[in-house]
This record gives sequence, C-alpha cells and structure tokens, in this order.
Amino acid sequence: DSYGVLPRPCHALVLLNPQSGSGRALDDYQAVVQPMLAEADITTTVFVTGESMSSSSSSSSSFSFPWDPTWALPQRPHHAHEKVRDEDLSQWDTLVVMSGDGLLFEVVNGLMERPDWKEAMRKPLCILPGGSGNALAASINYYAGYDHVAKKKLLTNCTFILCKGLYTQMDLVSLSTASGKRFFSFLGFGWGFISDVDIDSEKYRWLGSARFTLGTLQCLAKLRVYQGRLSYLPMATEQSSSPAPRDPRAPVTNGHIPQPAGTDAPGSLPPDSLLVPLGQPVPAHWTVVPEEEFVLVYAIYQSHLGTNLLMAPAARLHDGCIHLFYMKAGISRLTLLKLFLAMSRGTHLDLNCPHLCYVPVRAFRLEPRVAAGIMTVDGEALACEPVQGQVHPRLCRVLSGS
Repeated sequence: DSYGVLPRPCHALVLLNPQSGSGRALDDYQAVVQPMLAEADITTTVFVTGESMSSSSSSSSSFSFPWDPTWALPQRPHHAHEKVRDEDLSQWDTLVVMSGDGLLFEVVNGLMERPDWKEAMRKPLCILPGGSGNALAASINYYAGYDHVAKKKLLTNCTFILCKGLYTQMDLVSLSTASGKRFFSFLGFGWGFISDVDIDSEKYRWLGSARFTLGTLQCLAKLRVYQGRLSYLPMATEQSSSPAPRDPRAPVTNGHIPQPAGTDAPGSLPPDSLLVPLGQPVPAHWTVVPEEEFVLVYAIYQSHLGTNLLMAPAARLHDGCIHLFYMKAGISRLTLLKLFLAMSRGTHLDLNCPHLCYVPVRAFRLEPRVAAGIMTVDGEALACEPVQGQVHPRLCRVLSGS
C-alpha cells in the first residue's frame, strides 16, 4: 500500500494558479508540461483558480484557454479548496497542482473537509512548481535523486515524475490553534525570521525566487526577537500509555468535531492522540525549551524550505518526523547570514552555531508571550497565537518518482 503507479490512460485534474510566482504558470504549462503529458497518455481537465470556468482537453491535442492568458485573472480566496471539497473526484486518477505551495495547502485541507476524506486522500497528488518557493517540488526532486535544479528544469523533472506515475505515501501534520482552528500541513510551520521573510517579500512576487533574497536582506536589517515558550515531544520518547484528556472545548476541525482517541466513526478525522488541550500544561515526558527569546522557530517535514534552501537533508516523505529548528536570541546578523548561505547546500548544521538548535520530534507546542510576529503554515499567514501540532504518518499519497 506504500507504493503504486497511475493507470494508463490516466485522467488528471490540473489546478493552476496563473498569478503564482512571477506569473508564468500558464505559459510554462503550455510550453513544458502539456507536450510531455501528451507523450505519456495523460488527459487533463485544467481548472484555473480565480476563474469560474475550467478548460478540458486531451493531452494529445493543442491546448488553449478561451481567454487571453496575459490578462490578469481575478483571484477568489479558497477557490481550489472549494473545488476539491465539493467535486466528484471519481473521474480523475490524480490531482495535479501547478502553483506554489499555498495552493496545495488549499487542496489538502479541502480534501480533509470531505465526508469521504479517507477515500479522497488515497488519490495521488502531484506538485508542479509554478510559484516562488516551490519547496515541496524541490524536496521531491531531491528524494528522487535528481541533481539540484530550479525554474524550468525543476518543472521538467517534476512533470517527468508525473509521467512516470509512481507514487508513495506522505505524512501530514495536524496543527491546532488557540482560537479553535485546525489545519493539515504538508510542508512546515514557522514563526519569526523565516516567516517574516516569506510574507514581507510578497510585494516582490514578480521577482520570482529572488524575492526571498531581497526579503532576507531587509529582515536582517531590522532583526527582531520574539518571546514565547516552545515545547516538544522528542522522537525517542515513547507515547504515554494513558490517552490524552478530552478538551470540553475541542476546536471545530475543518467543519467536523474532532473525535477522542479510539473513535472510528464514519468520516471522523484522525485524533491528535499525542496532544493535550492548549489550556493545559504539556505532558511531563515532553521537553520544554528553557530559553524564551527566539529569532525563529520552524517545524519542517520536508527537506527543502525553498528551491535553494535545503533545511532538513534527512527528511523523507513518510519518516514520521517533524524536523524542529529554533534559533535563540543573541545571534549576530553576520552569523545568521552565513547560516542561510550554508543552507543552500544543506551544511548549516555543520557550522555548529550555538544559537541554532535542531531536534527531530513527533509533536510540538508554541505559546507566544504576546501576539507579535508572523506565523505561517505551508507559506500561508496565520494569526499569531498559541499553536500545537503532531505528525500523522502516511495520511496522503503523492507522486514521488521512486
């Protein structure tokens, strides 16, 4: 059940955001992706997010949209989320996302809102890089053993992975916030410097991946420190034999009420059995970080934070692990810059910086002292508030190439 291959002929639903990244997703789809899919006997239905109409075509025919692709298409929040939540998915063998990581976040959470989410999550997902960061695409390229590439070469590699049709399982992380929200995340959760760079650089989206370089320099100039408490359950620690107490004010989860551990009601979402309610102290077998001033906290589950940032070289799609990084206050700007330059090669931990800490965990909790700074999940901004999460191994499937 861990590995499989798409059928032939194959029918794919392609969700494409024409405004992601530098705005070239439509052109790149037509120039790079469509000819390769035609050779692989993959037919597509293309759904352009932000527009009410979709375009269906066979991959063996010329591809065209009923509008000028140079037009700026109006965007509607959560368009792809609604599409995969409400659509009959039985007509497609795979769901393909050509955009940045944010659109895949919408798709994953839309699927998890379906009453038949267990069956829906068995449909393999594919990511084609069309955004600025393209972290999951870069990670899958890395796992498949390909050389480090970017831009159209990365798109070609990921399209080739789609054409091969090999898929495997991928972990998801369930994140719950103090305000009662619950998300399922495939990439990472961040607070502090990295999230500041990600969101503050949105205004430079037209630069493509270069926006992150400019954003890093700007955030270095005004380096901030954030106060809060960080706790985690290390990978080596066995789960407590006693079940987590049930929260009488349990948050609504993607439209469903989370069930207590052991519940197997139809449609019930997987319970966060490693977590206790945010209003209670973490279990005694958890580790509480003694420092409470941070430059950044980042929990990542894939190898890459961006196309050129190999943050967790040991990560794999279904390793059952959250790779938790945190940087303590007091680090100099020069040292921080050196760490990010080394991260492009995945050698940042070799610098043995005393301010940078890394620990593999199965669950974590972050409690900001005040609502300051930007929080992100899979590159999407969140309100700053207490949040905790745990890994759910092999919860979905993804095209992996191997």
